[in-house]
Amino acid sequence: MSSKKSFVKDYMTRNVIKVSPDTQTEEVIGLMKESRHNSYPVVENGKLVGMITAFDIVSKEWADTVRDLMSTKLVVANQNLSINDASRVMFRRGISRMPVVDEHGAIVGIITNTDMVRSHIERSTPNKVEYFKTTMEQLYGIKTTLKHMQVETDKLRPTQDRVYADELEGRAYELEKGLAEPAIVVKTGDRWILVDGHHRAVASKQKGYKTVDSYVVDLGQDIKLGMEKTADRAGINTFDDIEIIDDDKHPLIALTESMQDQESKGDE
Repeated sequence: MSSKKSFVKDYMTRNVIKVSPDTQTEEVIGLMKESRHNSYPVVENGKLVGMITAFDIVSKEWADTVRDLMSTKLVVANQNLSINDASRVMFRRGISRMPVVDEHGAIVGIITNTDMVRSHIERSTPNKVEYFKTTMEQLYGIKTTLKHMQVETDKLRPTQDRVYADELEGRAYELEKGLAEPAIVVKTGDRWILVDGHHRAVASKQKGYKTVDSYVVDLGQDIKLGMEKTADRAGINTFDDIEIIDDDKHPLIALTESMQDQESKGDE
C-alpha cells in the first residue's frame, strides 16, 4: 500500500452551515446551541465575507445582526492545499477551523483540527498494516490480500487477555467522534483473528456496534497462527474472556505519571 499525498478536499466537511450578514444574532446563538458548533461562515452574494464565532458574540459590543460582529480578516484554504501545509498554517495561526474556498471565493467546505487528526490516523495505520502484511508473507511463504472493510464484531477472535479501563474510555470517545483507528485483523480459513485494536474492539462491543472498522489481511488459506495457539492456551475465545483492568492505569500512562512523581519529589 503506497502512501499518497493527502489534500484538504479529501478531509474537509462539505456540508457547511452558512449564515448571511443580515442573519439575526439571536438566530446564530440558537444554531450554536442546536448544532454545538461555535462558528459559522458568513456568505453574501455567493462569496465568503466573514466568520461569526461565539467569541465574536461574547467579546464584542452586542449587535442585532451578524454584519456588525463577524470577523472579516480570515485565513482561508484552497481545496487542493496539502493536509501537511494546512496543518502548519492552522498551527502557526492558532486556529481550529479554516474555511475552504474555490477560485471564485465561494465556500466549498471547512477543515478542522479534528479532520487533521483523522488524516493522520488514516495515513499512519496503512504503514503499520503494510509492515504486518509483509511479515506474514515472509513468515509463511505466502501471498496475502489486504482489504479495508467492516468486520462483524462477534466474528472477531481476540488474542489479548486484558484491556485497561482508562484507555477503553478514550477509544469509546474516538468511536463516537469517528476518530478511531481501524483494527488489524487476519482472516485465516473461516476465522477472523484480531491482531491489533483490542481496546477499540472491546469499546465497540460495549457500545453495541455490530461491526469494527478493520484492515483485513487475508492469508488465502487456513494457517494456525502462533497468536491463536497462545490464545488457545490462555482460554481467550471471545471478548467475554478479556479482563478489564479498572484498578490500574495503562502501563505507558502509569510510567509517565511515575516519572512526573519522581521529578516533583526531586524538586522538593
